[in-house]
Amino acid sequence: MFGRRRKKKAKSRVDDIIPPAVAPRPTPMAEPVKEDDKYRAQGPWDVSEEVPEARRVDLGSLRVPVGPDIEVQVNVARQQNQNRVIGVTIINGRTALQVQPFAAPKSTGLWTEIRQEIVAEIAKSGGKSEEFEGTFGPEIRAIVPVPGKTNEKGQRLAQPMRFIGVDGPRWFLRGVIRGEGAVRPEAAARIEEIFAGIVVVRGHHPVPPRDLLELRLPNQSRPAPGQVAVPKPGTQNPPQ
Repeated sequence: MFGRRRKKKAKSRVDDIIPPAVAPRPTPMAEPVKEDDKYRAQGPWDVSEEVPEARRVDLGSLRVPVGPDIEVQVNVARQQNQNRVIGVTIINGRTALQVQPFAAPKSTGLWTEIRQEIVAEIAKSGGKSEEFEGTFGPEIRAIVPVPGKTNEKGQRLAQPMRFIGVDGPRWFLRGVIRGEGAVRPEAAARIEEIFAGIVVVRGHHPVPPRDLLELRLPNQSRPAPGQVAVPKPGTQNPPQ
């Protein structure tokens, strides 16, 4: 399920990645706290905030918690004749979480709008979805058809998925949960803990809203299309 995949063309905008992604809603620290900020009280975090201590691997715009029970894979795809990191997949047992950070406007949160786009896209593909109140606020739980996959009766195969999103200061973090954690809350507890411990490093340079923030392999390794596993703690120099 989590094998190596090749992609001919990478997408760099949140609304170009299927299933649809979300865009941002940031809140500069000096501005009044917005209603949706209550969902980020326990993370994910902005690098400017007082962040709980944890061992994390530095992947550019994301610092991801690591541990002996966690496997981290960097998703690499081909774009404009170059290989680019387009996401991070975190695996715990039979549950996988893909995370992607996107640039966001200064004053507007778009998770509500993007959820509507996700629901519409899932319906268009023949899937089903519902909105629930989850650990990080409103989320989408869906049954999504697997492209090109059918059973022995010729029926299309589908997989359960959860779409979660968190708006931060000038960034938006999207997560997609697959596997057991998409159907059993207890199986997603550890993955949700990792998601909450992520630190987003937005940077001060201008990035168009909904564009993917820069990700990189640890230690500036050269990326190749597919899934690149990040060594677990103790197998290489400690990550920062």
